[in-house]
Order: sequence, then structure tokens, then C-alpha cells
Amino acid sequence: MIGWDGASAAGRPRAGAATPVLLTAGEAAPEVQVVPATIRKWVQLGHLAPAGRRGRENLFRLEDVFRAERAVHRRTRDSVRVP
Repeated sequence: MIGWDGASAAGRPRAGAATPVLLTAGEAAPEVQVVPATIRKWVQLGHLAPAGRRGRENLFRLEDVFRAERAVHRRTRDSVRVP
């Protein structure tokens, strides 16, 4: 049986399954042109959830960071509409 993450029931990655790259806030921030504090703020506000941890640092999937960035900018753009 294959799990949602592409791993087999035994926990081994399935052949050909891509393992997601996990980045710290400091590594992910330049990808969306923000500072690391913005990534941490998105977590506090519920726009982004960590995919894992390394020691005390949260780790994020880059696709999740891009999704959070689009959602935040969509909300900002929608709230500034001029009638």
C-alpha cells in the first residue's frame, strides 16, 4: 500500500517518488522576496504550516511557501479595491 507521501506501507520511499525539499525560513524567504520574519509571521497567522522541524527550526515545503505568498497577496489586493 502506498501512503499519501509516496512511501510504501513499510515506510520506504516508492521508486521514482520525489521527496520534498524542506527549507528553513531563512532559505525559503528569498524565494518569495520576503524576510524570514515574514515567513514566521505567516505561520503565526495560520497562512503557512511547517512541514517538519530540524532542532528548533521549522522547515517548509517551497510549494507551501509559494501558496501562502499568493494567498496573502490575494487578500491584500482584494482589500484595497477602489469602488
